[in-house]
Amino acid sequence: MKNEQGDVLPPRDFESLRSLIIERRAALPKRLVQVARYFLDHPDEIAFGTAASIASAAAVQPSTLVRFAHQLNYDGFSDLQKVFQGRLRERTSNYDDRLKALKNTKQDKPEETQLLNGFMAAAQKSLQDFSSSIDIETFARSVGILANADTIYLVAKRRSYPLIAHMAYAFGKLRIKNCIIGSPNGIDAEIAELATPRDAALAISFSPYSADSVAHAQMMVRTQVPLVAITDSAFSPLAVCAREWIEIAEADYSGFRSLSASMTLCMALPVAVAEARR
Repeated sequence: MKNEQGDVLPPRDFESLRSLIIERRAALPKRLVQVARYFLDHPDEIAFGTAASIASAAAVQPSTLVRFAHQLNYDGFSDLQKVFQGRLRERTSNYDDRLKALKNTKQDKPEETQLLNGFMAAAQKSLQDFSSSIDIETFARSVGILANADTIYLVAKRRSYPLIAHMAYAFGKLRIKNCIIGSPNGIDAEIAELATPRDAALAISFSPYSADSVAHAQMMVRTQVPLVAITDSAFSPLAVCAREWIEIAEADYSGFRSLSASMTLCMALPVAVAEARR
């Protein structure tokens, strides 16, 4: 957007800012890419923090935050920060407060009950946040890619593995050809090499990203296999190489991250693919 003088105006809403950062990430200097990644991965901290505290957390100098703001046509860091503060004001969810209340509640209930309540609150927050952030058009395009595939190759490791295990089960019940790249005998790379442009890959990885998952996904992309990714950041290595990617940032309780929103998506995708094929 431009003003009457023809000057480019910076975005004033978070989604437009996020799109601008993603669009310009390839042209940003290394230090500013580092700042951009931190800003998109920790939007709440940007809204609440000071320039000094945010710079320290992002491992850069405060002046780098000002450079980053100027790069996006803002007057300075505080001008850019207002966008993140506006994002918080627009959110209707009060699950952050609920989580804080749970953590600070006196031990008037059994410890096991408080623990269970904490995990349930984190799961609810994950679903609430995902519901308000999911791009339905991206979901529909992802379904289209998978529906047109001869075989769907499923890629995930570590905490993401239960997600593709469920999807493999669902695809199998729906009579949709799929293959998990997760062999016990160490031939994952060879399995990935079997994929062709007639197939599709679905890769899932959250920070810290699985090197194997990223490598297998990139291997298939190099052979023109369309990739759909489920990940947690625009700066995820999967987001960079995927044809379509869906962002999920799970809430955590005491450092343990939920998989509630991710599992919901992974339950919906196979059914949507089956419906698209019909």
